[in-house]
Amino acid sequence: MLRELNPSLRTLMTPGPVEAEPRVLRAMSIPIIGQFDPEFLAIMDETMELLRKTFQTKNHWAYPIDGTSRSGLEAVLNSIIEPDDKVLVPIFGRFGHLVAEIADRSGADLTTMECEWGTAFEQEEIIAEIKRVKPKVVAIVHGETSTGIMQPLDKIGKFCRENDVLFVVDAVATLGGTDFKTDEWCVDAVISGTQKCLGVPTGMSPITYNDRIEKIILERRKIEQGLDRTSENARRIQSNYFDLSQIQEYWSPKRLNHHTEATSMLYALREGLRIIQEEGLQERFARHQFHEKALIAGLEAMGLTLFGDARYKMPIVTCVNIPEGVNGDAVRATMAKEFGVEIASTFGSLAGKIWRIGSMGFSCRKENVLKVLAVLEASVYRHGGKVNAGAALQAALDVYEGKTVELSTK
Repeated sequence: MLRELNPSLRTLMTPGPVEAEPRVLRAMSIPIIGQFDPEFLAIMDETMELLRKTFQTKNHWAYPIDGTSRSGLEAVLNSIIEPDDKVLVPIFGRFGHLVAEIADRSGADLTTMECEWGTAFEQEEIIAEIKRVKPKVVAIVHGETSTGIMQPLDKIGKFCRENDVLFVVDAVATLGGTDFKTDEWCVDAVISGTQKCLGVPTGMSPITYNDRIEKIILERRKIEQGLDRTSENARRIQSNYFDLSQIQEYWSPKRLNHHTEATSMLYALREGLRIIQEEGLQERFARHQFHEKALIAGLEAMGLTLFGDARYKMPIVTCVNIPEGVNGDAVRATMAKEFGVEIASTFGSLAGKIWRIGSMGFSCRKENVLKVLAVLEASVYRHGGKVNAGAALQAALDVYEGKTVELSTK
């Protein structure tokens, strides 16, 4: 017989998944109740209100898609993109390519634009391309975890709104860790994920969208035959599972039986969102920035250099250049095997060139930052890299003790 599950304890300092809040894990042990139980319906409504606050929106529709972050992207893009709709996707990392592929599979007349990985676009560049392409939809990643870069959005959203272009944003990595102003930035639809700054296990993709998006969804509404034999629509959404016209009715007072809700995950999401509101959004953002400051101070004191344009750095993901002559994968393996600490490598043209350290959600706390610095220093040294022994922890402690530390502007 197989033994009882007992995986090793890890300190997760990756860009996701991150360590789940203990109170979230406790919430997942609450007994299951029926999906149409009045108590459960109340939990659904409470979760919607908590999501509105977290997304900083007055949108009515704010609810999770049952599935990982990619499920939310599929649901939103499949539900609004029809064959030959013009879609523009600016790409500055791996996940921009993912957005483009989902749009392409949805039948879009797709246009992409790219900039060098490690940088972001000037907003005027994207606006100029919108003027040229005249798309129905602009879809972009906010925080690109593959490069540690965050794209400014406020001017793009305003231009899209003024010119009747739908603006869709992947905020999978940023929601709950850094400011995301859905309404103020004129974003029509936002997709996020539970496994990063929200501090909840992987398994749900919270989304929100406004009435501009809902108008298209309702125009494409088609209820499955087992529930409504009279429902027909030549413009129906291609996917059944990711059909927002049906899913939103499950979250409405109609409670359309689209699927069986992921009960324990909804408990977890509600508790994670409640904790965010308990902490306060601005206080939470400040916490992430403070621990980022300590982390950067330690890395630079160690003698390592950061990757990417510092003007656009994500406060929740720090990318580090792997020192010349050091095997990055071997360092990561030593960190995990000998110390139980996990950081990430990356993808594509940057594979083997940088490490990615996440400081997100519940993982973003002092003991984790100090531990990852100590373990990274020991592991780099173990594999032949040069480090300033002992300097990293002292520099980070200076930050924590309130001393002035100059951040890198390189």
